[in-house]
Amino acid sequence: MTTGSGEWRLYRADRVPRPRAMPPAPPWRRFPADDVQRHALNYHLSEAEADIVNAALHLRRPLLVTGPPGTGKSSLAASVAYELGLGEVLRWPVNSRTALADGLYRYDAVGRLRDAGRTGRAGDDESDIGSYLRLGPLGTALATGEPGKPRVLLVDELDKGDADLPNDLLVVFEEGEFEIPELARLGERHAEVPVLVAGARERHTVRHGRVGCREFPVIVLTSNGERDFPPAFLRRCVRLDLKQPTQEQLEEIVRAHLGEPGLAAAEELIAAFLDRRDSGGAVLATDQLLNAVHLRINGVELDHEGLVAAVLRTLDDTGPQA
Repeated sequence: MTTGSGEWRLYRADRVPRPRAMPPAPPWRRFPADDVQRHALNYHLSEAEADIVNAALHLRRPLLVTGPPGTGKSSLAASVAYELGLGEVLRWPVNSRTALADGLYRYDAVGRLRDAGRTGRAGDDESDIGSYLRLGPLGTALATGEPGKPRVLLVDELDKGDADLPNDLLVVFEEGEFEIPELARLGERHAEVPVLVAGARERHTVRHGRVGCREFPVIVLTSNGERDFPPAFLRRCVRLDLKQPTQEQLEEIVRAHLGEPGLAAAEELIAAFLDRRDSGGAVLATDQLLNAVHLRINGVELDHEGLVAAVLRTLDDTGPQA
């Protein structure tokens, strides 16, 4: 249901053209933007939670972050990178098909063979192999960190990966290096090979087929708790469990993103959000609340039922909401 004049409607579904300028986007949906800064400036963590992050930084251990959707697990990597001046965050999203090799490197053997046939290059010419090798996010994080200035790597939704992935990662985390067999077998013929890195056009020189770190990366692993991890993996991580934000934290988040006008308009919405989340059993993310507040302060005339249908639907149910 809606109220008011309906002038907020951009699209009316009546097949009548009405060209008009789009309204300003929410602050978190404006592009291009400094991705690290965009995620970090409005990020909130308690002192106790920040202490756990600091423990991982001091110990040079991966930080395993768990918690419900919308609690800021993925944004934590950007917050750390921004505050410590560690540059762009390397991202490795994990799905059911992800294997360790996806994070380490990719070798485009088919492309190299195709190009060799097109140019008539000799099949045993190995001088160009680096042009067909690209380090993955984990490989780049290991290779390109400098002493005192590690790279930040976000391994997102690790629990969605193959059951063997945590144990496979454990070896690389402990050793801080890995081998690229395609380069190792070249031996002294090509002891140094420049290869591409993730997310950039720069190259990193791999020596004798081994990629190793001079400074262990800041690694943030996120999990929605969909499955358990092996004890050997867990004991080598520092674990942080993010809780659902309280009313006071929600108010601070709204203020940070939308200012005092947003907070003034959010009182009723925060109460409805908490009631649905804590009493009604709905699985809700904080960004859904921000979406609802943004709509309210920009004149979108949706009542409670309309907002629930538009942006406050529980995340664990795709069916109609009461």
